[in-house]
Amino acid sequence: MDFEIVNGPVEALETDCIVIGVEAEGKLAPSAEALDKAASGYLRELIGSGDITGKAGEQQMLFKVPGLKAKRVLVLGLGKSDERKDRHHRKLIGSIAATLKKAGVTSAVVALDGLASEQKDTYRQTRQLVEWVSEELYQYDITKSKKSDPIKLERVAILLDEAETELGEGALLDGAAIANGVSSAREVANLPGNICTPSYLAERAIGLAENFESISVEILDDTQMEELGMGALLAVGRGSAQPSRLIVMHYKGGDENEKPHALVGKGITFDTGGISLKPGAEMDEMKFDMGGAASVLGTMEALAEMHLPLNVVGVIAAAENMPGSKATKPGDIVTTLSGQTVEILNTDAEGRLVLCDALTYVGRFEPQSVIDIATLTGACIIALGHQASGLLSNNDELAEALLDAGDYAADRAWQLPLWDEFQEQLDSNFADIANIGGRPAGTITAACFLSRFTKEYRWAHLDIAGVAWKSGKAKGATGRCVPLLTQYLLDLAEQKESADEA
Repeated sequence: MDFEIVNGPVEALETDCIVIGVEAEGKLAPSAEALDKAASGYLRELIGSGDITGKAGEQQMLFKVPGLKAKRVLVLGLGKSDERKDRHHRKLIGSIAATLKKAGVTSAVVALDGLASEQKDTYRQTRQLVEWVSEELYQYDITKSKKSDPIKLERVAILLDEAETELGEGALLDGAAIANGVSSAREVANLPGNICTPSYLAERAIGLAENFESISVEILDDTQMEELGMGALLAVGRGSAQPSRLIVMHYKGGDENEKPHALVGKGITFDTGGISLKPGAEMDEMKFDMGGAASVLGTMEALAEMHLPLNVVGVIAAAENMPGSKATKPGDIVTTLSGQTVEILNTDAEGRLVLCDALTYVGRFEPQSVIDIATLTGACIIALGHQASGLLSNNDELAEALLDAGDYAADRAWQLPLWDEFQEQLDSNFADIANIGGRPAGTITAACFLSRFTKEYRWAHLDIAGVAWKSGKAKGATGRCVPLLTQYLLDLAEQKESADEA
């Protein structure tokens, strides 16, 4: 799919389809007004007859409109101005992509004059159009014998004023990079557990290093992790025939001596719950338990495509949680890389075990910030549903930066407290800490557990259990939180550029 910026009179644009907007009560957007003038009042006639109303989400495909070079015109209802929040904006863009796909056109020009969103931000709207069109056109067929029919839509252009062209082109490049990162994250997360193993995740990371000179990779195997003392991570994978891996990706876009920012992803490639076995219903969805790892892979790809002037370390703690004869048992006590001991009361609380050793490991890089991303707790779904990621942090400034990035990227998070009072739920009679704190505040106590291993640096935890995949008819990975994480890194790069210019 190619995206580009075009300028010029809307009626003179040669394309298979041009998309224009009509606001509530039949008010024509500027491009629609120009098109109607060229067509001698064709649109106003349809509005007068009631065929077009401007109601939000309404669509009307018109053919052979007089006075135009475009073969078709797709009229999109924009609704009232207060109806154009991010949720509705996403739906409008998704519906455009779906209609263009179904129509079988090869090219289209979107001429909505910045009116599809309530926020008058050309860069943001342009970037989101690229991201959301790409999302709608994503197809998974890797493990199908019959591949999906190729999508005929090859080119989407956005009509902008000449003065906005440079800004729009930058948005296209960033949007394409983020869209590619999201698609990669979705692809790897959608793969079944018999293909996407810890070793496969390592191969994907190596593939990134082969594609981008700015990325290098280290892979730690069981023996190396044993020598380091990563007893918690290794405990999770002991019941599986698949060896665990710690995957470390280094992106070098900043100065040689500049301290990196770190992303740490939970990579449980399949989670049976171990000895604390999960119920069988919908257990197939536990292939998505490496959604955090997938988002790290996708974000590393996106920032490499954008050539961001930062240093970033991406770490994936990869294991398969199985109830084999060597599996860790409830009541077992393990020693973590930090030296702290953990009583494992429930083997299905395994994500925090692999993450705690990975979080200790990244301390050696003296990171400026650390963000871990994990499908960590079902409690987060109860608290926030399937809309927002849960955010907990030991640093208010970092938390605010992530919340702002999520709002801008339309990939939102919501902050939960990380008070010391919750730590008491993790007390153990036999070890330094228990790996669960009971049913109350499960998302918070999970983050409290991780906070015991992050005291040396600024850290935030994103619980993506409710947003990493969809169930039901639309079952599949979403690629979240690639947009949020990438926006956070974009903001850091912009701050750094501003500081250098000062």
